[in-house]
Amino acid sequence: MDNEMKALQKNETWGLVTLLPNKKTVGCRWVYIMKYNANGSIEQYKARLVAKGYIQVYAIDYQKTFSPMAKMNTVRFLLSLAAIFSWDIQQYDVKNAFLHGDLMEEIYMILPPG
Repeated sequence: MDNEMKALQKNETWGLVTLLPNKKTVGCRWVYIMKYNANGSIEQYKARLVAKGYIQVYAIDYQKTFSPMAKMNTVRFLLSLAAIFSWDIQQYDVKNAFLHGDLMEEIYMILPPG
């Protein structure tokens, strides 16, 4: 949980404000995950603070959502090209990638416990 809070603070994900009477809030909760090594042993325990966005209403609380994902056909095509041309394949992981997007709306979240 400490790493998650440090990442949120480092990215200036939020700031403490006094809630105005006409603003709605979104709750939050902790989600816990275990990451495993290839041999099945536990590599690390992770925690992520998530907003309870399911209470938001489309066109009132937000306008549109988008998550850039490659289609499996595209991935297969690129892997085929890599095999044909003997290209090296690399994989990257962007830490806290979800924090790098820009929000168009202001969202007020209730403070997490603790």
